[in-house]
Amino acid sequence: MTSGTTTLDAAGVLAAARDFRREANAAEAGVLAKAVEWARLHVVSDLDDASTVLVEGGRDTGIPIAGEGAPLVSDFAVAEFASALGLSAASGRTLVGLALELAHRLPKLWDRVQDGSLAPWRARLIAEETLQLSPDAAGYVDAQLAPFAHKTGPAQTQRLVETAIATFMPGYAAERRERAADQRHCDVNTDQISFAGTSRIDGEVDFADALDFDDAIAALAQQLADAGSTETLDHRRAAAVGMLARGELALDVVSTGSTTAGSEPERTETGRVTRRKHRRDVVLYVHLSEDALRTHDPAGVAQVENAGGQLVTTGQVAQWCGRPDTDRIIVKPVRDLTAGHHPDNHRHGDGTESYQVPDAMAEDIDLRDKTCVFPWCHRPARRCDKDHTVPHDQGGPTCACNLAPLCRLHHRMKTHGGWTYTILKPGTYLWRSPYGYTWLRDQTGTTDLTPPPVDPPPRRTS
Repeated sequence: MTSGTTTLDAAGVLAAARDFRREANAAEAGVLAKAVEWARLHVVSDLDDASTVLVEGGRDTGIPIAGEGAPLVSDFAVAEFASALGLSAASGRTLVGLALELAHRLPKLWDRVQDGSLAPWRARLIAEETLQLSPDAAGYVDAQLAPFAHKTGPAQTQRLVETAIATFMPGYAAERRERAADQRHCDVNTDQISFAGTSRIDGEVDFADALDFDDAIAALAQQLADAGSTETLDHRRAAAVGMLARGELALDVVSTGSTTAGSEPERTETGRVTRRKHRRDVVLYVHLSEDALRTHDPAGVAQVENAGGQLVTTGQVAQWCGRPDTDRIIVKPVRDLTAGHHPDNHRHGDGTESYQVPDAMAEDIDLRDKTCVFPWCHRPARRCDKDHTVPHDQGGPTCACNLAPLCRLHHRMKTHGGWTYTILKPGTYLWRSPYGYTWLRDQTGTTDLTPPPVDPPPRRTS
């Protein structure tokens, strides 16, 4: 017991916390119920109007977001529901999809969520596991789990799902076994780097390859130590991965010559060959403050645009630039991309009469906005369309003052779904949905400008 806290006070705190948890569960159950209502208002029943791959002319389409037997729902409607709740389109698709999965394919679990006897988060975890099941298999899981779902864990759910698959979906069970037998992959995450300038690598490979890889990085790590490195073993093993990637099969401690890109491998005095075939150019879009540029402070902060916009120290940038395995560093300082732009700029040579966006202009827009500028969307701008805010065929110029990055879904919604937006200034956008909700989107993120209702909805009571 902390000083000054009575037993009665502590009991009251716990009781209040439990009350708030019940209210939160009730509110979440209400959101799921409204998600189902919204989906049912926007069901696409005509399969000719539904598509999962291509959308004719970019218009709306029905998408499958829950398991077999659940209705197809308007793609645009799901995205609008997500925006209203402050979610990305992908997160909204997951929310509405799991709500439909529960309501349509797991009705016993759904009833427990709605009567307050089952926490929504428990039901969602189960629904995530049943999305790929046939209706009979999902019904089996629902019937078996519903009475005990408030006290079962993920392992029990997974075992029951496996039983349902084996019983009702033998063909799918065989496919899963085949896929499980080969989970080989190698993922290198270059979209995100840490403040220390590192990225994550994940993989699953043949056991023999894993042994060879481990032997290779262990040998190189030991050579680094023999050469005088004082780094930890983990750090030396990590450095060895990069050496392997550049074809350095042995550490050139005492070299008799130099190697340049495209040259023959060099020999050391011991006769060992080191290969450095994969030298590289590094392109950095670097945001640096004037102080960092002027003082060369290694502890200063830089933002590397083409690495997920992550922050690194200026000392790390200098270290990259000084690596001997890098042929050329192309550093592109990012200037103030909002300066000097105004709606008439295209009259002064800052734009083009063509509909096509020049590469240099597209690069400026990508660096200015960084992501799709639709509310709550975080898709990188480099993967987005460049949208003419005022359409080109209505006199809108092709210039940075009239262009913004929109991912394909949100470009379609703006063009065909009744969404509108205005550029308040380059990099700052005011959005309005078909139902009148408004958001401000700028480089700091999304701000919901829609005022709360005068009369808030009544609390749910269980």
